[in-house]
Amino acid sequence: MELKPDFLESLETLLHHKLRTILTLLGMIFGVGAVIAMLSIGKGAEQEALRLIDSMGLRNIIVKAKTFDENRLKEIRETSMGVTLQDLNAVRETLPFLTAYSALKQLAVYTLFSHGGASDANVYGVTPTHTDMANLSVNRGRFLLPIDEATQAQVCVIGSRVAQVLFPGEDPVGRHVKVNHVWLAVVGILKDKNLSRNEFEGISLKGEQNNIYIPLRTALKSFQFKMLESELDEFRVRLEKGISSITAAETLTHLMKRRHKDTDDYELVVPEALLEQHRKTQNIFTIVMACIAGISLLVGGIGIMNIMLATVLERTREIGLRRAVGARQVDIKRQFMLETFTVSAMGGLLGIIFGFSLSIVISAFTGWPVGWSLSAVILSVGVCALIGLVFGIYPAVQASRLDPIEALRHD
Repeated sequence: MELKPDFLESLETLLHHKLRTILTLLGMIFGVGAVIAMLSIGKGAEQEALRLIDSMGLRNIIVKAKTFDENRLKEIRETSMGVTLQDLNAVRETLPFLTAYSALKQLAVYTLFSHGGASDANVYGVTPTHTDMANLSVNRGRFLLPIDEATQAQVCVIGSRVAQVLFPGEDPVGRHVKVNHVWLAVVGILKDKNLSRNEFEGISLKGEQNNIYIPLRTALKSFQFKMLESELDEFRVRLEKGISSITAAETLTHLMKRRHKDTDDYELVVPEALLEQHRKTQNIFTIVMACIAGISLLVGGIGIMNIMLATVLERTREIGLRRAVGARQVDIKRQFMLETFTVSAMGGLLGIIFGFSLSIVISAFTGWPVGWSLSAVILSVGVCALIGLVFGIYPAVQASRLDPIEALRHD
């Protein structure tokens, strides 16, 4: 009950010196706001990174064929035929820690149309397992089945943008699309993943909205390819849980080197390693921003000490009078600590509002995702209150130690 009148008195004192209080609050507001904005953007970046990695498959390893100019390609083909189905089969038979696989080959398209219009879509031959390995999902119809692969069926699954362009206002399932010289029946439409970026850590990501997928055997048998290009553009393998992706990648690299006679015509992409690399970069960013925010809070703490020392000097006679009528040192100390706490609390609350607003503004101008975090609010306000109290201890002790008689004589 004693705290309530002291708190109200502290609030009244601070409101009496509005400009000085506002200037003192600015350091705490900017500090808390910077911490919240930093952690919110950092959390949003991590969530987005997980979404982008998910499109590649966190437990996958991707073997991609490299592209070369014609002269260099002729030299390479003397020792290596590029990434092939035989490579994939050898990997599956040799490495016991794999649980799934898929393969992909992009077609060179010179004409693509339906009765409803023409499209510039990308066309890929894939194995039926591609939907799981690439984390795709079907919105209507179905994806490719093993029977489609086995029989070289002329069927396809299309992305949402392809469906809108080729079949405006119609249900595409059951309709036909002509790719080059081959008619394909549409059996399914993919659900959008809506990736915010086309690459992650320098690795290109394929959005599925403008893609068409057909059985890999259909692609290899019914379409023409350049003489020297790789049979596959990429294949993916999934690791068992508990298997280190780095160790698995080293083993896979050793196997591929032997099969390709040390020819560097492929590259390995390890999504888990990319995520770890992203986190390290993000941690550096977080540390730098935390130091900047910490400096701002430190400046705010110094400002609080400054205003409290000035308040002690201004209220010396009041302190002496209170001591003369029976106030104890602990009462004086409590009064000034409450004033410090009030300033810190106000700075923290205003900093929360500023931090959320700053996050939204940064996201709007940069396109960076934002992830709200209760821990960011608790951490920033907690640090703010701690700094405020630490810097308020000295002025409070100074006020409580004033000699009552000397204080009453103070002019």
